[in-house]
Amino acid sequence: MTDAPYTPPKVWTWNKENGGKFASINRPTAGPTHEKALPVGKHPLQLYSLATPNGQKATIMLEELLASGHKGAEYDAWLIKIGDGEQFSSGFVDVNPNSKIPALLDRTNPDKPIRVFESGSILLYLAEKFGAFIPKDAAGRAECLSWLFWQMGAGPYLGGGFGHFYAYAPTKIEYAIDRFAMEVKRQLDVLDRQLADHEYIAGPDYTIADIAIWPWYGGLAKGVIYGDSATFLDTASYKNVQRWTAQIAARPAVKRGRIVNRVTGEPSQQLHERHDASDFETKTQDKLEAAK
Repeated sequence: MTDAPYTPPKVWTWNKENGGKFASINRPTAGPTHEKALPVGKHPLQLYSLATPNGQKATIMLEELLASGHKGAEYDAWLIKIGDGEQFSSGFVDVNPNSKIPALLDRTNPDKPIRVFESGSILLYLAEKFGAFIPKDAAGRAECLSWLFWQMGAGPYLGGGFGHFYAYAPTKIEYAIDRFAMEVKRQLDVLDRQLADHEYIAGPDYTIADIAIWPWYGGLAKGVIYGDSATFLDTASYKNVQRWTAQIAARPAVKRGRIVNRVTGEPSQQLHERHDASDFETKTQDKLEAAK
């Protein structure tokens, strides 16, 4: 081990110079930093987000609902630039006091809008609102929700744990990377064993459990998050996860949902905001740039 010894102080204090990719927006206090109202579009559902894995859950769910014929799931997806601290605006904090994307405002009844925050909560809210992508029988529902909450509990080990120390931390800490790599590989093994006997995560049907887990663990399996982490973790060895990942990735609604509010990567895979289904054909960044 090469890590310098560290003795925690009796009382921790905030050091603004702690470094890391997200140092400029990390702080130990909540609440808004500036006054700014959120925009409101024409549809009942207003989503404020960014195409991180958590953000993709919401947009994939909405696109899946629309693809299944639920016209009431039409939505406006507004871009929240978390690197610029837009999640700390007064309007965003009103929708999500935790200042994390995604946040949903259901204005079906504009006199009594309903706020929904936390990505798993958004998936469950939409599944129940439209009666879709969640089993109706008690056993199936319990299995689905168990895997949904598994992801909510497991995800921080992948993102804030392994992903942070492997890809974003200003220094590489052997103990931290080893600790979280071990846990993420254990999680991949959990999924691989489950998928050995089931087509989808919770059984024979595609559910919000798949929609919750795929952006994180499918992204890891495909090698699209955290640099070369797929090689480092040998994700190719998890054959059942790879099969499932490819199967979900091929769904048209998933292809649409994963590019909404995306601001990185190929211009054809970036739709900064989505206000109509036609935006996928006319307003991806490559088409906007070609029209200039």
